[in-house]
Amino acid sequence: MRVAIVSTDKPAAAPFLQIKHIVKQFDDVFAVDDVSLDIQQGEIFALLGSSGCGKSTLLRMLAGFELPSSGQIMLAGKDIVGLAPYERPINMMFQSYALFPHLSVWENIAFGLKRDKLPAPQIEERVMQMLDLVQLKAYAKRKPHQLSGGQQQRVALARSLAKRPQLLLLDEPLGALDAKLRERTQLELVGIIEQVGVTCVMVTHDQEEAMTMATRIGVMSEGKILQIGKPTEIYETPNCRFVADFIGSVNLFKGTVEVDEPDHVVITSPECRHYINHGITGTADMAVHVAVRPEKMAIVQNPPRDDERESPEQVGFNMVRGVIKDLAYLGSLTTYHVQLDGGMVVKVTQTNAARHDASQLTWGDQVYVWWCGSDVVVLTQ
Repeated sequence: MRVAIVSTDKPAAAPFLQIKHIVKQFDDVFAVDDVSLDIQQGEIFALLGSSGCGKSTLLRMLAGFELPSSGQIMLAGKDIVGLAPYERPINMMFQSYALFPHLSVWENIAFGLKRDKLPAPQIEERVMQMLDLVQLKAYAKRKPHQLSGGQQQRVALARSLAKRPQLLLLDEPLGALDAKLRERTQLELVGIIEQVGVTCVMVTHDQEEAMTMATRIGVMSEGKILQIGKPTEIYETPNCRFVADFIGSVNLFKGTVEVDEPDHVVITSPECRHYINHGITGTADMAVHVAVRPEKMAIVQNPPRDDERESPEQVGFNMVRGVIKDLAYLGSLTTYHVQLDGGMVVKVTQTNAARHDASQLTWGDQVYVWWCGSDVVVLTQ
């Protein structure tokens, strides 16, 4: 008797947005250089990078404002490269918000719906839904100049969502806001996008903005995407020196591989010997960089006891000595700049857990800085 075996595993959902080998060349310069990327429906994806890295050019190609030199852009299984911007089920919210100053909030939100010639009752219903969504019903009759920056940003978002796009593009969405308002608006914006359920691609140079808002992040440099991952993956396990240095602060020790075993690696650098709790499948004398985040380091006036180390094997490793050359008290934390005996400056961040700390370190103090081998990332490129 033949028995049918039925798989209970659900097939992976096809990517909602597929960018396939996209290239954009201006004369001899590759603004976007062979980028491929899959984005799932409902995802908030951030393209993060410094100015000129190609992230805005890629966003403009998604919107249809730029044509790729080669490659495909598939949205819900359809190639949209040949479609004009107004033919694409995509809306873009610009950094400047681009609100019409002579129109009220209500009229700004209704503008695209009127151009699409929707019936008046449907426009009324849709605009009121958007006003309710962004909590601006009381401001419907005001002009943009009568609103705060955060309120203008919500009007621009409501106008972008009113046409119910399949894909929402955000170009530096919070760049025009001051730091305090930006921090408050980040989660508010994510909440609105998730409530609507629209797929979103945003570009930003602000790493905190990307880490707070995005489901996944793609770090770009010189037209290429160097790493894609969740915010925790990008921060804790960067795949190269650029990503490690671009996301947050990092101390990079240049060294060579001394021992490489499946469960640990020993790396020698001019500053100290490093013991890391995993192998890297490298070769002897291979050049690498050891990356340690400032908050993963401990700073003390006396060398740590052997029983304070993560494991007996790490005694004598992962420790440097130096003098505090600079420090910055930032309320919740203090950042120390420690100049080592060999001249390298190491940055250490310490949380200010106690209101009054009698053992407060200060300028000129000789200190020891140490860290655990499990908090280290070895970078081979």
